[in-house]
Amino acid sequence: MTHLAARTGSDARRLNLLSCNILAGGSVKRYRDYVTHSWKHVLPHGKRANLDGLARVIGDFDLVGLQEADAGSLRSGFLNQTQYLAEAARFPYWTHQPNRRVSRLATSSNGLLARLHPDEVLDYPLPGRIPGRGALWVRFGNGDASLVVIIAHLSLGPAARARQLAFLAELIGHHPHAVLMGDLNTPAQGKELDLLYARTSLVRPDHAPATFPSWRPTRAIDHILVSRDIEVEKRWALPHPVSDHLPIAASILMPAAATMERAAGAP
Repeated sequence: MTHLAARTGSDARRLNLLSCNILAGGSVKRYRDYVTHSWKHVLPHGKRANLDGLARVIGDFDLVGLQEADAGSLRSGFLNQTQYLAEAARFPYWTHQPNRRVSRLATSSNGLLARLHPDEVLDYPLPGRIPGRGALWVRFGNGDASLVVIIAHLSLGPAARARQLAFLAELIGHHPHAVLMGDLNTPAQGKELDLLYARTSLVRPDHAPATFPSWRPTRAIDHILVSRDIEVEKRWALPHPVSDHLPIAASILMPAAATMERAAGAP
């Protein structure tokens, strides 16, 4: 392995990030599909082929955060979708956080695929009236030079989101190099996130691409938020037929002191 900071030029510090709500590998192309194709949400029909298509897209990224990945139930054909994507796209490291199980019919989890060596992985349940939401916390490197990445999927209700955002603010604190990515179900420019920006090192993005609904995106509710010491070169949404959300991507430059380690052979 080589230290990220030991490489030369901006490439030494650049990381390509992706966040995807994958809807358990399902595909929605119009609002009426939620009703007319509802049977597809509880059966594995077509989902492995959708994941194969997604695996071809995510291979160029260093860190990929997943939401609504099935951890192995009827609707996925009892496939751990995080593991499947990691192996299909040749990520050396992966972890997942199952949050909600409905008998053997469906499970929902956050996941992370990584080409960097993770030094610590923690699972946190998020507060809410209905349990089943979580935050996956991963640290790369050590001390103030490390990168902390959190993947989360927040509730639909504003009251529950407010409690969850306050919890995330405590979790992130003022760590100098932090990334929060996931389906936050609220605009990056909205007032709901003011508390997060006030209590952490995260900063409001200059540009927030629309990601929902995937077939005609008008709402920017999926985000990659970073600390002020991390430079964002670009944020963009990827057109892709999986899910009802578009994946959101970001190319970032880490400070020169970063000490994360890439897997041997990683680009």
